Amino acid sequence: RLFPSSILHIEFRESMVAGRLPRCIPGGLIKRGVRFGLALLEAQAQPKRVKRFPVVRVGIQACLALNTYCRPFFIPPSHLGIWCPEGRSIRLTCFDPGQLKSFDLSEIAGWFKQSGDRIYAATAPLAEFEVPLGLDPGMHKIEVPLELQSVDELIAPTSYPAKEKDDPAFALYVFYPQAGLVEVLPQKWFSADKYQVGKQWITRAARDPESHRIFGECFGVGNFLLEEDGCRLDGWISDGA
Repeated sequence: RLFPSSILHIEFRESMVAGRLPRCIPGGLIKRGVRFGLALLEAQAQPKRVKRFPVVRVGIQACLALNTYCRPFFIPPSHLGIWCPEGRSIRLTCFDPGQLKSFDLSEIAGWFKQSGDRIYAATAPLAEFEVPLGLDPGMHKIEVPLELQSVDELIAPTSYPAKEKDDPAFALYVFYPQAGLVEVLPQKWFSADKYQVGKQWITRAARDPESHRIFGECFGVGNFLLEEDGCRLDGWISDGA
């Protein structure tokens, strides 16, 4: 339903390179090895169940490859967004699924091992922009391309520079593209003196539409709920909650 003109699947392919566990990749957590996502486009077809490690089927073509640390998001009314770390910045891109050109999987064989690029596509994005990491806490004005301004809110967890062990080691960058703003919320509860930074990290976060409180997932720990300020831990959410 998100992409009325075409059906977009995010599927997994296991790479041939062993390395450090990615902090976040599309679709969930990976417990071992390094994997990347493939966006497969099936035009004018009915949705099909996508297995975790599928084989490329007839009629489905690879059109977008995502390296580790990438996250897809929906851009109304029918565009695909990808956000990922890019050097010392967070990069946000916008693609039109209907314009993505397919490519043979042989084109990216070994590419992820050699390349530091996060996104592989035969079609350039419609628009993109970057926001530097390490911004001071609080609200900041940003320039957002028109193609991404239909997004109300996007929450991007990212590592945060900490000088002391009790300083926040992670932050939530809350983007408000329609308003041209980003709010930096250092996670005051997540510090090196309390958690194993690098082995434990915040993988994703979202806002509850009723309470407007932010909740999320901390890999290796559990699901959390933040206080109203979005910076302090209110408590842990059980799986049955």
